[in-house]
Amino acid sequence: MAPGLVQGILDLSGEDLFRAVVLGVVQGATEYLPVSSSGHLVLVPLWLGFQKGSFAFDVLVQLGTLLAVLIYFFRDLVDVTRHVVRGLIERKPFGTPEARFGWFVVVATIPAGVIGILLKDVFEEAFSSPRAAMGFLLLTAALLFAAEMFGKRARSDKVMTMPDAVVIGFAQALALFPGVSRSGSTISAAMLMGLDRESAARFSFVMSIPVMLGAGLLTIKDLVERPGALDAEGPIIAVGFVVSTVTGLAAIKWFLGYVKSRSLMWFAAYCAVVGVVGLLTT
Repeated sequence: MAPGLVQGILDLSGEDLFRAVVLGVVQGATEYLPVSSSGHLVLVPLWLGFQKGSFAFDVLVQLGTLLAVLIYFFRDLVDVTRHVVRGLIERKPFGTPEARFGWFVVVATIPAGVIGILLKDVFEEAFSSPRAAMGFLLLTAALLFAAEMFGKRARSDKVMTMPDAVVIGFAQALALFPGVSRSGSTISAAMLMGLDRESAARFSFVMSIPVMLGAGLLTIKDLVERPGALDAEGPIIAVGFVVSTVTGLAAIKWFLGYVKSRSLMWFAAYCAVVGVVGLLTT
Protein backbone atom coordinates (compact mmCIF):
# COMPACT_ATOMS: atom_id res chain seq x y z
CA MET A 1 0.00 0.00 0.00
CA ALA A 2 1.45 3.38 -1.04
CA PRO A 3 2.66 5.61 1.81
CA GLY A 4 0.35 8.43 0.68
CA LEU A 5 -2.65 6.10 0.81
CA VAL A 6 -1.69 4.89 4.29
CA GLN A 7 -1.43 8.46 5.49
CA GLY A 8 -4.78 9.22 3.87
CA ILE A 9 -6.38 6.36 5.83
CA LEU A 10 -4.80 7.61 9.06
CA ASP A 11 -6.14 11.09 8.35
CA LEU A 12 -9.74 9.90 7.89
CA SER A 13 -12.19 11.33 10.37
CA GLY A 14 -13.95 8.94 12.73
CA GLU A 15 -17.17 9.43 10.79
CA ASP A 16 -15.56 8.65 7.41
CA LEU A 17 -13.80 5.59 8.84
CA PHE A 18 -17.04 4.33 10.38
CA ARG A 19 -18.87 4.89 7.08
CA ALA A 20 -16.21 3.02 5.09
CA VAL A 21 -16.26 0.06 7.51
CA VAL A 22 -20.06 -0.15 7.59
CA LEU A 23 -20.38 0.01 3.81
CA GLY A 24 -17.56 -2.51 3.42
CA VAL A 25 -19.37 -4.94 5.72
CA VAL A 26 -22.64 -4.36 3.86
CA GLN A 27 -20.97 -4.95 0.49
CA GLY A 28 -19.10 -8.06 1.65
CA ALA A 29 -22.12 -9.60 3.37
CA THR A 30 -24.66 -8.89 0.64
CA GLU A 31 -22.75 -9.34 -2.65
CA TYR A 32 -23.01 -13.12 -2.52
CA LEU A 33 -26.13 -13.45 -0.42
CA PRO A 34 -29.20 -13.04 -2.69
CA VAL A 35 -30.34 -9.77 -1.09
CA SER A 36 -28.79 -7.09 -3.37
CA SER A 37 -25.62 -5.35 -2.28
CA SER A 38 -26.49 -2.29 -4.39
CA GLY A 39 -29.90 -1.97 -2.74
CA HIS A 40 -28.36 -2.15 0.72
CA LEU A 41 -25.63 0.34 -0.19
CA VAL A 42 -28.44 2.76 -1.03
CA LEU A 43 -30.66 1.97 1.96
CA VAL A 44 -28.22 1.55 4.87
CA PRO A 45 -26.75 5.08 4.61
CA LEU A 46 -30.28 6.52 4.51
CA TRP A 47 -31.28 4.61 7.64
CA LEU A 48 -28.07 5.43 9.51
CA GLY A 49 -28.12 9.06 8.47
CA PHE A 50 -24.81 9.39 6.67
CA GLN A 51 -23.72 10.03 3.10
CA LYS A 52 -23.84 7.02 0.80
CA GLY A 53 -20.75 5.98 -1.10
CA SER A 54 -20.11 7.41 -4.54
CA PHE A 55 -20.73 5.27 -7.60
CA ALA A 56 -16.94 4.77 -7.77
CA PHE A 57 -16.91 3.62 -4.13
CA ASP A 58 -19.75 1.15 -4.69
CA VAL A 59 -18.07 -0.39 -7.74
CA LEU A 60 -14.50 -0.47 -6.42
CA VAL A 61 -15.44 -1.92 -3.04
CA GLN A 62 -16.94 -4.76 -5.09
CA LEU A 63 -13.35 -5.60 -6.02
CA GLY A 64 -12.91 -6.64 -2.40
CA THR A 65 -15.63 -9.24 -2.81
CA LEU A 66 -14.07 -10.18 -6.15
CA LEU A 67 -10.83 -10.91 -4.30
CA ALA A 68 -12.83 -12.97 -1.80
CA VAL A 69 -14.29 -15.22 -4.51
CA LEU A 70 -10.87 -15.57 -6.17
CA ILE A 71 -9.39 -16.73 -2.87
CA TYR A 72 -12.26 -19.09 -2.05
CA PHE A 73 -12.41 -20.75 -5.47
CA PHE A 74 -8.69 -20.53 -6.26
CA ARG A 75 -8.14 -24.27 -6.71
CA ASP A 76 -11.32 -24.66 -8.76
CA LEU A 77 -10.33 -21.75 -10.99
CA VAL A 78 -6.88 -23.21 -11.58
CA ASP A 79 -8.43 -26.57 -12.44
CA VAL A 80 -10.98 -25.04 -14.82
CA THR A 81 -8.28 -22.94 -16.51
CA ARG A 82 -6.07 -25.99 -16.94
CA HIS A 83 -8.89 -27.96 -18.58
CA VAL A 84 -9.80 -25.04 -20.87
CA VAL A 85 -6.20 -24.68 -22.06
CA ARG A 86 -5.80 -28.44 -22.52
CA GLY A 87 -9.07 -28.57 -24.46
CA LEU A 88 -7.84 -25.86 -26.83
CA ILE A 89 -4.53 -27.63 -27.35
CA GLU A 90 -6.23 -30.94 -28.02
CA ARG A 91 -8.93 -29.24 -30.13
CA LYS A 92 -11.62 -30.51 -27.81
CA PRO A 93 -12.73 -27.29 -26.08
CA PHE A 94 -15.80 -28.90 -24.51
CA GLY A 95 -14.18 -32.24 -23.80
CA THR A 96 -14.50 -32.20 -20.00
CA PRO A 97 -17.07 -30.83 -17.54
CA GLU A 98 -14.45 -28.43 -16.17
CA ALA A 99 -13.67 -27.03 -19.64
CA ARG A 100 -17.36 -26.62 -20.39
CA PHE A 101 -17.80 -24.82 -17.08
CA GLY A 102 -15.07 -22.36 -18.05
CA TRP A 103 -16.58 -21.62 -21.46
CA PHE A 104 -20.05 -21.27 -19.99
CA VAL A 105 -18.70 -18.61 -17.62
CA VAL A 106 -17.37 -16.73 -20.66
CA VAL A 107 -20.72 -17.01 -22.47
CA ALA A 108 -22.68 -15.94 -19.37
CA THR A 109 -20.47 -12.85 -19.03
CA ILE A 110 -21.24 -11.42 -22.47
CA PRO A 111 -24.79 -10.03 -21.94
CA ALA A 112 -23.96 -8.04 -18.80
CA GLY A 113 -20.65 -6.86 -20.25
CA VAL A 114 -22.17 -5.55 -23.48
CA ILE A 115 -25.27 -4.03 -21.88
CA GLY A 116 -23.25 -2.51 -19.05
CA ILE A 117 -20.91 -0.71 -21.48
CA LEU A 118 -23.70 0.50 -23.77
CA LEU A 119 -25.94 1.77 -20.96
CA LYS A 120 -23.34 2.77 -18.36
CA ASP A 121 -24.80 6.26 -17.83
CA VAL A 122 -28.32 4.87 -17.42
CA PHE A 123 -27.22 2.51 -14.65
CA GLU A 124 -25.18 5.21 -12.90
CA GLU A 125 -28.27 7.44 -12.86
CA ALA A 126 -30.42 4.60 -11.51
CA PHE A 127 -28.08 4.35 -8.51
CA SER A 128 -29.19 7.84 -7.45
CA SER A 129 -32.81 6.73 -6.93
CA PRO A 130 -33.43 4.94 -3.61
CA ARG A 131 -37.05 4.18 -4.53
CA ALA A 132 -35.98 2.53 -7.76
CA ALA A 133 -33.56 0.35 -5.79
CA MET A 134 -36.33 -0.69 -3.42
CA GLY A 135 -38.65 -1.52 -6.31
CA PHE A 136 -36.00 -3.68 -7.92
CA LEU A 137 -35.42 -5.39 -4.56
CA LEU A 138 -39.03 -6.59 -4.78
CA LEU A 139 -38.15 -8.05 -8.19
CA THR A 140 -35.32 -9.98 -6.52
CA ALA A 141 -37.84 -11.36 -4.02
CA ALA A 142 -40.13 -12.46 -6.87
CA LEU A 143 -37.28 -14.20 -8.70
CA LEU A 144 -36.21 -16.13 -5.59
CA PHE A 145 -39.81 -17.12 -4.90
CA ALA A 146 -40.25 -18.35 -8.48
CA ALA A 147 -37.01 -20.34 -8.34
CA GLU A 148 -38.11 -22.20 -5.22
CA MET A 149 -41.65 -22.77 -6.47
CA PHE A 150 -40.91 -23.81 -10.04
CA GLY A 151 -37.23 -24.82 -10.23
CA LYS A 152 -36.71 -28.58 -10.57
CA ARG A 153 -33.21 -28.48 -8.99
CA ALA A 154 -32.29 -31.85 -10.50
CA ARG A 155 -28.95 -31.15 -12.24
CA SER A 156 -25.42 -30.19 -11.18
CA ASP A 157 -23.14 -27.76 -12.98
CA LYS A 158 -21.32 -30.79 -14.42
CA VAL A 159 -24.17 -31.21 -16.91
CA MET A 160 -24.88 -27.57 -17.70
CA THR A 161 -25.72 -26.68 -21.29
CA MET A 162 -25.14 -23.65 -23.49
CA PRO A 163 -28.79 -22.49 -23.17
CA ASP A 164 -28.35 -22.59 -19.37
CA ALA A 165 -25.35 -20.26 -19.64
CA VAL A 166 -27.14 -17.83 -21.98
CA VAL A 167 -30.23 -17.54 -19.75
CA ILE A 168 -28.12 -17.09 -16.62
CA GLY A 169 -26.04 -14.47 -18.46
CA PHE A 170 -29.09 -12.35 -19.23
CA ALA A 171 -30.22 -12.76 -15.62
CA GLN A 172 -26.87 -11.30 -14.57
CA ALA A 173 -27.52 -8.29 -16.82
CA LEU A 174 -30.65 -7.54 -14.75
CA ALA A 175 -28.38 -6.98 -11.77
CA LEU A 176 -26.94 -3.87 -13.39
CA PHE A 177 -29.97 -2.14 -11.88
CA PRO A 178 -29.61 -1.24 -8.18
CA GLY A 179 -31.76 -3.47 -6.03
CA VAL A 180 -31.59 -6.50 -8.31
CA SER A 181 -29.33 -8.97 -6.54
CA ARG A 182 -26.72 -10.33 -8.94
CA SER A 183 -26.44 -13.59 -7.03
CA GLY A 184 -30.21 -13.68 -6.53
CA SER A 185 -31.05 -13.21 -10.21
CA THR A 186 -28.42 -15.65 -11.49
CA ILE A 187 -29.08 -18.33 -8.88
CA SER A 188 -32.81 -18.04 -9.56
CA ALA A 189 -32.27 -18.36 -13.32
CA ALA A 190 -30.00 -21.38 -12.83
CA MET A 191 -32.54 -23.08 -10.57
CA LEU A 192 -35.35 -22.36 -13.03
CA MET A 193 -33.18 -24.03 -15.69
CA GLY A 194 -33.02 -27.11 -13.46
CA LEU A 195 -29.75 -26.75 -11.52
CA ASP A 196 -29.64 -27.62 -7.84
CA ARG A 197 -29.10 -24.80 -5.34
CA GLU A 198 -25.44 -25.50 -4.60
CA SER A 199 -24.47 -25.77 -8.29
CA ALA A 200 -26.46 -22.63 -9.07
CA ALA A 201 -24.67 -20.71 -6.32
CA ARG A 202 -21.23 -21.98 -7.35
CA PHE A 203 -21.73 -20.98 -10.98
CA SER A 204 -23.20 -17.63 -9.92
CA PHE A 205 -20.19 -16.80 -7.75
CA VAL A 206 -17.57 -17.79 -10.34
CA MET A 207 -19.34 -16.03 -13.22
CA SER A 208 -19.25 -12.78 -11.24
CA ILE A 209 -15.48 -12.56 -11.68
CA PRO A 210 -15.22 -11.17 -15.25
CA VAL A 211 -18.07 -8.66 -14.87
CA MET A 212 -16.87 -7.27 -11.53
CA LEU A 213 -13.29 -7.10 -12.81
CA GLY A 214 -14.34 -5.25 -15.95
CA ALA A 215 -16.57 -2.81 -14.06
CA GLY A 216 -13.81 -2.18 -11.54
CA LEU A 217 -11.15 -1.49 -14.18
CA LEU A 218 -13.43 0.94 -16.05
CA THR A 219 -14.19 2.78 -12.81
CA ILE A 220 -10.51 2.95 -11.86
CA LYS A 221 -9.82 4.46 -15.29
CA ASP A 222 -12.54 7.10 -14.77
CA LEU A 223 -11.25 7.85 -11.27
CA VAL A 224 -7.65 8.27 -12.42
CA GLU A 225 -8.71 10.61 -15.23
CA ARG A 226 -10.51 12.97 -12.81
CA PRO A 227 -8.01 15.37 -11.18
CA GLY A 228 -7.82 14.86 -7.42
CA ALA A 229 -10.53 12.16 -7.34
CA LEU A 230 -8.17 9.35 -6.38
CA ASP A 231 -6.64 11.36 -3.53
CA ALA A 232 -10.09 12.30 -2.25
CA GLU A 233 -11.74 8.88 -2.43
CA GLY A 234 -8.77 6.50 -2.33
CA PRO A 235 -8.46 6.13 1.49
CA ILE A 236 -12.19 5.47 2.02
CA ILE A 237 -12.26 3.01 -0.88
CA ALA A 238 -9.18 1.19 0.48
CA VAL A 239 -10.78 0.66 3.90
CA GLY A 240 -14.03 -0.53 2.33
CA PHE A 241 -12.08 -2.86 0.04
CA VAL A 242 -10.29 -4.65 2.88
CA VAL A 243 -13.41 -4.96 5.01
CA SER A 244 -15.51 -6.26 2.10
CA THR A 245 -12.88 -8.90 1.27
CA VAL A 246 -12.91 -10.37 4.77
CA THR A 247 -16.69 -10.18 5.08
CA GLY A 248 -17.17 -11.60 1.59
CA LEU A 249 -15.08 -14.68 2.36
CA ALA A 250 -17.19 -15.41 5.42
CA ALA A 251 -20.43 -14.87 3.47
CA ILE A 252 -19.42 -17.22 0.63
CA LYS A 253 -18.47 -20.01 3.01
CA TRP A 254 -21.65 -19.66 5.05
CA PHE A 255 -24.01 -19.43 2.08
CA LEU A 256 -22.61 -22.45 0.22
CA GLY A 257 -23.16 -24.49 3.38
CA TYR A 258 -26.65 -23.08 3.80
CA VAL A 259 -27.93 -23.89 0.29
CA LYS A 260 -26.93 -27.56 0.50
CA SER A 261 -30.12 -28.33 2.36
CA ARG A 262 -32.13 -25.15 2.88
CA SER A 263 -34.61 -23.09 0.90
CA LEU A 264 -34.10 -19.57 -0.43
CA MET A 265 -37.60 -18.56 0.65
CA TRP A 266 -36.22 -16.79 3.74
CA PHE A 267 -34.14 -14.58 1.45
CA ALA A 268 -37.17 -13.92 -0.75
CA ALA A 269 -39.15 -12.87 2.32
CA TYR A 270 -36.29 -10.68 3.55
CA CYS A 271 -36.01 -8.88 0.19
CA ALA A 272 -39.77 -8.35 0.10
CA VAL A 273 -39.89 -6.89 3.62
CA VAL A 274 -36.85 -4.63 3.10
CA GLY A 275 -38.20 -3.50 -0.27
CA VAL A 276 -41.59 -2.56 1.15
CA VAL A 277 -40.09 -0.84 4.22
CA GLY A 278 -37.64 0.96 1.95
CA LEU A 279 -40.43 2.24 -0.29
CA LEU A 280 -42.31 3.49 2.75
CA THR A 281 -39.29 5.27 4.25
CA THR A 282 -37.47 6.73 1.24
